[in-house]
Amino acid sequence: MADFSELGLSDWLIKQCHQLGITKPTPVQENCMPPILEGRDCMGCAKTGSGKTAAFVLPVLQKLSEDPYGIYCLVLTPTRELAYQIAEQFRVLGKPLGLKDCIVVGGMDMVAQALELSDKPHVVVATPGRLADHIRSSNTFSMSKIQFLIMDEADRLLEQGCTDFTKDLEVILGILPAKRQTLLFSATLTDTLQELKGIAMNRPYFWESTSETRTVEELDQRFILTAERVKDAYLVHLIQTFTDEHDDWSIIVFTNTCKYDARSDSQAHRCAEFLMEALQLQ
Repeated sequence: MADFSELGLSDWLIKQCHQLGITKPTPVQENCMPPILEGRDCMGCAKTGSGKTAAFVLPVLQKLSEDPYGIYCLVLTPTRELAYQIAEQFRVLGKPLGLKDCIVVGGMDMVAQALELSDKPHVVVATPGRLADHIRSSNTFSMSKIQFLIMDEADRLLEQGCTDFTKDLEVILGILPAKRQTLLFSATLTDTLQELKGIAMNRPYFWESTSETRTVEELDQRFILTAERVKDAYLVHLIQTFTDEHDDWSIIVFTNTCKYDARSDSQAHRCAEFLMEALQLQ
């Protein structure tokens, strides 16, 4: 395995990596960073936890340090949680540059976001829906000089049949310059991404992990087969068991929708109400 200096990474970025305990590149970083630094479009597919975010953050920061101006990089991601994680990596690794980032996601004040965008941050990390809303309603910022367009979890952003993302992406791509680097990263190589492999404009480079599994070895995955009528009760039982044994643990409960509206009957809302009542968290 190569080290970061052999991949063409600058000394200051290598130092930043070492301060964060990152001493060796992961396979996705080792394979994708050199072509990105060469100016090529790139598509990287690797399992969750393999270091995909740093694989694009590090070369973007190096390029930015050579020519810092305006909104330089746009990162699109399907969820606000991932947007915050990506922005944090840019912020920490780009600290010596005085990097300015802007997170544009739903659930936040649009006026405050518009002011941040007009202040010309170097990196914008956004969910497509909220950024498209800003583009439709405002002319206070420009993305005409963007050098990098990055789609993280590109399989979800480009999923066929996801009409909401499709319409928003059309709005966003309509204001971006044709001359740019496009980087797509995903944990899953879908049919849509397969079709895009030969379409990217700029000497496209494609790399896919050869691992048979899509999760890192450190992840312990288990499932419990339960009847539908007792599913919620069993979930509460599991949470109570874990919190009794590990009072310093955090728990995240995923549902098939991220919508939370007190007026709605969404699965997330009903699940949250049930858990709070059962665990006496209200």
